[in-house]
Amino acid sequence: MEEDYLKSIVYSPAVVEFVTVAVRFCAYLENLESEDKAEFTATTIKLLPLLYIKATLLPDNEPILDEEVETYVDEETYALVTGKIATVLKDSDTYLEVFLQDMKYSETPISAFISEDLADIYQDVKDFACIYETGMTENMNDALYTCNEHFKSYWGQKLVNVLRALHSLHYDSPLDNDEDIYSNETDNEEAIW
Repeated sequence: MEEDYLKSIVYSPAVVEFVTVAVRFCAYLENLESEDKAEFTATTIKLLPLLYIKATLLPDNEPILDEEVETYVDEETYALVTGKIATVLKDSDTYLEVFLQDMKYSETPISAFISEDLADIYQDVKDFACIYETGMTENMNDALYTCNEHFKSYWGQKLVNVLRALHSLHYDSPLDNDEDIYSNETDNEEAIW
């Protein structure tokens, strides 16, 4: 009976749709070879909202195994994905972060990197997708729980923050040059945002 209940959760339409978008997102970041900045921002500003909305629709569940879920993304893979994104974005990889707890105590702007934030999202989503691919229902259930909890507490906020930066990069700046949109405009916030 418990197996049927777990299958009703992990194979529910909301989870299958999330997995579909997650796999597409991960494959896109893994295969960045000849993308330019305009293509990259155009694609990511479409993928990220889909990933976000599908994550908000995930069912709540509880873990059932005693051990933590396995991770698949190691430091090398993380660095590879980060490097690919940074190579595409060049000097436009940095953005001003405003939703950090430390920001309210800081007198200077806090910078974040689009490449690192996307790699952080990739790491959780890829770990989930790899476990889901095994077809082992109990592991899939616990991976779903972990991914959902990390979305609520960590990568969901990173996603909306980096989406703001990518939106600005895509719509507010000329993408045909490699100038950093933040480097010459630090005194004029309206020009940036």
